[in-house]
Amino acid sequence: MPDTPRRTYAGLFRTPEFGPLFLSSSARIAAQTVSGLALGTLVFRTTDSPLLSAVSMFGPALAQVFGATFFLSGADRLAPRATLAGLSLAFAAATAALALPGLPVWAMLAIVLVEGMLASLGGGVRWGLLTEILTKDGYLAGRSLFNMMSGVMQIAGYAAGGVLVILLSPRLCLLLAAGLFGTSAALDLRLTRRPPRASGRPSVRATWRTNALLWSARPRRHVYLALWIPNGLVVGCESLYVSYDPRAAGTLFACAALGMLAGDLTVGRLLPARLRPRLGIPLLVLLAAPYLVLCLRPPLPLTAVLVALASVGFGASLVQQERLVALTPGEVSGHALGLHSAGMLTMQGVGATLAGTVAQFSSPATAMTVMALASLAVTLTLTVASRRNAADGGLLPTRVAVRSA
Repeated sequence: MPDTPRRTYAGLFRTPEFGPLFLSSSARIAAQTVSGLALGTLVFRTTDSPLLSAVSMFGPALAQVFGATFFLSGADRLAPRATLAGLSLAFAAATAALALPGLPVWAMLAIVLVEGMLASLGGGVRWGLLTEILTKDGYLAGRSLFNMMSGVMQIAGYAAGGVLVILLSPRLCLLLAAGLFGTSAALDLRLTRRPPRASGRPSVRATWRTNALLWSARPRRHVYLALWIPNGLVVGCESLYVSYDPRAAGTLFACAALGMLAGDLTVGRLLPARLRPRLGIPLLVLLAAPYLVLCLRPPLPLTAVLVALASVGFGASLVQQERLVALTPGEVSGHALGLHSAGMLTMQGVGATLAGTVAQFSSPATAMTVMALASLAVTLTLTVASRRNAADGGLLPTRVAVRSA
């Protein structure tokens, strides 16, 4: 059967509202990139602790589990434009507060944890709105372009942030990031006013009820776990770049973003639909395997190549997101995608904390190898479990049925 037609990237920008949402997200990613590197550097200079440096950069991700537990029903029950703009302004204020001279490290960590709780709601609202703007048939192309944008902005943000942190100061970089969050809020206000996708008030009970519904189906459970755990463990490796090589951390982050960009372009635009489902697991293997070499402390050029190659494997998330959207009712699409985003980022925070702890008692290079081995073990376990009694082959299908146009 022929592949389902795919939207072109140029065609996406002719879709009403796609442009403002894309630009707003670009400013937000740039702000997160610059602020994360600046804060991680500031904390490492203050404490000389790989653990605290990793937690300061990825702590907001760790806190997303609380947002997903208590607030995520708002992803489909709040007006998208006002919610996104309000969250961007809140991030601007919080990031400016991180730049205050004399602010203790514990207060910095408290602020970034609050940011993480708010970000879980923002992810659900943003990706649910994307399914409305593009509909399900265009979601993969749209999310692919968003991921590529994220890679580009991270390359630019880490490259510029690495230079600015050295030439200026981490606190000035945090103020720059606060301004970028404010720009994101202004762009959010260019979106059209839309009513919520679902009726009823956001509540903890509604969040729990929908979480239980989404988790009740075995195929969705396996997709969620594949989206969350291998990815999070490898991000634990990335969280150690600052302590692995403080002067080259910006270069390593930029190379990782470049590899992610290549993976998203390949999966989102170059691979035919009939092949995509079969490559989810091989890409997860690629995501972790290159980090096994870093225990040998290769020279920086080879390390940069290995990091970029590994990050191509992040394209696996597009394969699994496409499957998740197909398995999810439209009226809870925002909640489902918000749960994916919050769970993924929470596991990234867990991975950063675990990696920092292992590095504290061994070395950053050893910790990277341990996290990569754990990611490969989880991928193998999920592959075997998902295929058991699964008519479609689970996460690694042997045959893929593709709908005709």
